[in-house]
Amino acid sequence: MSLRDQFEQNGQNGSVVASAPASRHADPAYQKLKAQIHHKLLERADLGAMESMAPERLRDEIRNLVFRLLVEDHVAVNDAERQQLVRDIQNEVLGLGPLEPLLADPTISDILVNTYNQVYVERRGRLELTDVRFASNEHLHKIIDKIVSRIGRRVDESSPMVDARLPDGSRVNAIIPPLAIDGPLLSIRRFAVIPLKMDDLLTFKSLTPGMADVIHGLVQAKVNLLISGGTGSGKTTLLNVMSSAIPASERIITIEDAAELQLQQPHVVRLETRPPNIEGKGEITQRSLVRNSLRMRPDRIIVGEVRGAEALDMLQAMNTGHEGSMTTIHANSPRDALTRLENMVGMAGFSLPPKVLRQQIASAISVVVQVSRMTDGKRRIVSIQELTGVEADIVTMQEIFTYEQTGVAEDGTVKGHFRATGIRPKFHQRLERFGVKLPETIFSPNNLMS
Repeated sequence: MSLRDQFEQNGQNGSVVASAPASRHADPAYQKLKAQIHHKLLERADLGAMESMAPERLRDEIRNLVFRLLVEDHVAVNDAERQQLVRDIQNEVLGLGPLEPLLADPTISDILVNTYNQVYVERRGRLELTDVRFASNEHLHKIIDKIVSRIGRRVDESSPMVDARLPDGSRVNAIIPPLAIDGPLLSIRRFAVIPLKMDDLLTFKSLTPGMADVIHGLVQAKVNLLISGGTGSGKTTLLNVMSSAIPASERIITIEDAAELQLQQPHVVRLETRPPNIEGKGEITQRSLVRNSLRMRPDRIIVGEVRGAEALDMLQAMNTGHEGSMTTIHANSPRDALTRLENMVGMAGFSLPPKVLRQQIASAISVVVQVSRMTDGKRRIVSIQELTGVEADIVTMQEIFTYEQTGVAEDGTVKGHFRATGIRPKFHQRLERFGVKLPETIFSPNNLMS
């Protein structure tokens, strides 16, 4: 690898400057000019010296070099165009090119690149088409290479799919031809710089104060919890918020495919799976990590998401003294979540009678919290259900809180209200034993809140 390639891959992000109107990205003449100036800059720059510079000084050096090259080549541009050209080349050398302005926007939660000429973002739960463009699919592929090489991974025809992370923790998935027919595809799930808190969810009306008190109490009382929901419904965000109620005195072990959890306690051990290498060896699965975590003296085990055979080991851990453990699962309802758990245990190669398996599930998990992304993009906790046992080979459940949709406003906003079902849960006694006092009115069905 040449020094130039090393420089492009290992350059560090400096502070991001707000971008000029993104429509220039779609201008072929501008893209050609930017490529020419970028190429000449790499030829003229002392890359060895630049590698040792602080990010701010490096940005200044790049600015000066771009100005000098524009003068030497007699390029006629106005001041706004010159400043945009400088910013774009700085982003190419130091960051992720056209993506940098999007990564600097705190209102964006997802960035979805559908080949070089189509980039969508998600804001407040809704997708928006942007004017951001790459010069070509080769340019996009180069940015993907820069992302994955930072963490020692690769993406090519022999390994055309990859999961990675940005330096700020944002989750990245990329897939390239021949699997992606029209060109490289890139998805970035943004990582919150400041983790959300329960007060934020209350402000967003994702739940009621009474529901928040119950959830906080469940975590403090070391009740095993399962968070269920669809893709993008806010499962990991809710898991982060709920974990903030764990006492600082406990040892917590987190297990994830891609590290996303942002626990604030002082005693947190973070484990992450490892994919197989190019030879198909060296894979470390979530199941292996769950098994190993039992030897690490955990007070609580938090699995980012169960999606396979590790479900059996997680249930066994919950049943053998690791109370207060939590995990998430993809499912459209609490009942579907339990069905998926049964299917996942089957992946572990154990053929347990359905009744035995369901008894183990009902014994391990006490509460299922269902989250959903509504049609207006807002995330809400739509159901909190308690598992009460097994009757006639069926896991019995009772709903404690629910969200009832009543309609849709003219602007597309979902209308509805939260309410308690009136059932006094069995876990209420456990909460009292742990010193969690909840008023009886919390469970009154007469309290409606939109």
